[in-house]
Amino acid sequence: MKKITMAVCLTAVIGAFAQWGGGMGGGFGGPQSGGNKMEYSEKFANENYVGDGKKYHAMDIYLPKEAKDLYPVVIHTYGSAWSKNNYKDSADLNTICAALLKAGYAVVTPNHRSASDAIYPAQLHDLKALVRYLRGSADKYKLDTSFIAMSGFSSGGHLSSLVATTCGLKEGKSGSVTVDLEGDLGEFTSFSSCVDAATLWSPPTDIYSMKPIKKFTGSGTYEGAFIGVERDGNEDKWKVASSPYYASEGDVPTILFHGTSDQVVNPEQSKMLYDSLQKYKVKSELVSVPGGSHGGNGMYSSENLSKMTDFFDEVRKAKAENADTSSKETTRLIANKNGSSFDVKLEGNKLRVNGAEMCSYKIYSVDGAYAFSEMLQKQLDLSVLPPGIYGIVVSVPSGEQKSLKFVRK
Repeated sequence: MKKITMAVCLTAVIGAFAQWGGGMGGGFGGPQSGGNKMEYSEKFANENYVGDGKKYHAMDIYLPKEAKDLYPVVIHTYGSAWSKNNYKDSADLNTICAALLKAGYAVVTPNHRSASDAIYPAQLHDLKALVRYLRGSADKYKLDTSFIAMSGFSSGGHLSSLVATTCGLKEGKSGSVTVDLEGDLGEFTSFSSCVDAATLWSPPTDIYSMKPIKKFTGSGTYEGAFIGVERDGNEDKWKVASSPYYASEGDVPTILFHGTSDQVVNPEQSKMLYDSLQKYKVKSELVSVPGGSHGGNGMYSSENLSKMTDFFDEVRKAKAENADTSSKETTRLIANKNGSSFDVKLEGNKLRVNGAEMCSYKIYSVDGAYAFSEMLQKQLDLSVLPPGIYGIVVSVPSGEQKSLKFVRK
């Protein structure tokens, strides 16, 4: 790149920072000003969600002022161009987080490893370990883990988009490149790292197609530091870190906000993920903010913040309406009890029941659009189901039940 071109790009980025007081030392953290001053009843500060004592695995949890036994949860991840490991105090506290608290959501603001600490997928492993930790420690923090959502700005939005689109996937593959998407951090590895919804603010999504951001000092790009190699000649390594390639049926409802004048992450980045989700008929919305920059108070208008909280409220309401006692249980795999009189197994698209001559079954789709029940002999062909995520409850005359999750590709 010619020096004059680089100067223009750098000036544009500095100008974007100047709009909201980020400053050159502030990374891509967005504004901390805003009309919604953060108000909360209780704060759990610097809790370590991995148990290793590292600052990059610390988080803060804020509880709303309204007293309740349990609170639904939103994890909001800061933007930093993947370059900060202790930036949770700059996680849009007086804008996004304040609006979430006011709407009744417990807000979790985590640190995560920076590109200097470890390359991708370490940061994804951090956030998935956090989700598992919140489920395993819910009672300690008064959390209602029947609803856990992701939120994130800029690079935090990128990481949140990966959490949202990789539920149930152990590996990501592109060409000859394979990455572990789950990791094994923390003590709660038996818990799910899936979430229920996502809000993404100005996110990179397909970083391979995005124009890389040159570092302010030194050589190379922020994306190259995050992936471990620069873009040229490394398409597969960049693609396995891009959420549109993971979009599929059953992904969680997602709303994206992007400014039309974003000078750091081009608005097409949000549209690429939105289009990928729409292809699979995933509930999703794209809010284009006229004149919106990368962060900035124009992005965090009261109207947009309300759209975010209304979206989460709508998803929560739909989930609650579609869930009864059985369907709640079928959203996760439940291990068979010792000494059980019968056994249920999935073999491909076949459901097999052993140890019972006669039983009944109920099948629910997670979104509530599909539900039926019938008698079952010893085998059921599930290939007739439309693509989606299902819970299955098998019952025998004695009243004993087994529940499991089935994903129809």
